Amino acid sequence: MSHGLDQSDLLRLLGYNIAQAAIPAYKLFDSLIGLPLGLRQVEFSILSLVQGNDKVTHKRLSSALGVAAPNLTIVLDRLEQRQLVKRTRSPHDARMQYIQLTTKGRTLHGKAKQIADTMENELLSHFSAGERAMLFELLQKVATQRRA
Repeated sequence: MSHGLDQSDLLRLLGYNIAQAAIPAYKLFDSLIGLPLGLRQVEFSILSLVQGNDKVTHKRLSSALGVAAPNLTIVLDRLEQRQLVKRTRSPHDARMQYIQLTTKGRTLHGKAKQIADTMENELLSHFSAGERAMLFELLQKVATQRRA
C-alpha cells in the first residue's frame, strides 16, 4: 500500500520489496506465534534447525542464521533458561557443545510449527503451487549471495 506516496524508485529495489513483503508475515507471526507462545522469529528458527538436525553446534547455527556468535549466545541462554534447549559437551572435544531440544522444547516447537504451516498457507493462499515454488526458489537464489 503506497499511502499516496510515490514509491517508483523504491519498487525497483530488491531489498525494499523484500521488506514490504515481510511486513504481513511478521505481523501474522507475532499475532499467532510470537505473543501466544512467547517465541521470537529467531528463536523459532533455532528450535526448527535444532529439531531437524543432528549434532547442532553454536558455530553451525550462527552460520546458518547469519547471527553473530555473541548475539546467538544471548538467545541460546534465553532458550536454555526457559528449558527449551540444553547444551551438552562433545565427548570428543570438550570445547564443543551440542544444542538439543528438551521435551518442553520439542512440544513448543511442534505447536509453533503447526501454526506456522497454517500461517504460511494463509499468507500464500493467492499463489498457485507453481508460483509458491518459484517464489521460494528465487528467494533462496538471492540468499545464496550471502555465502559468496
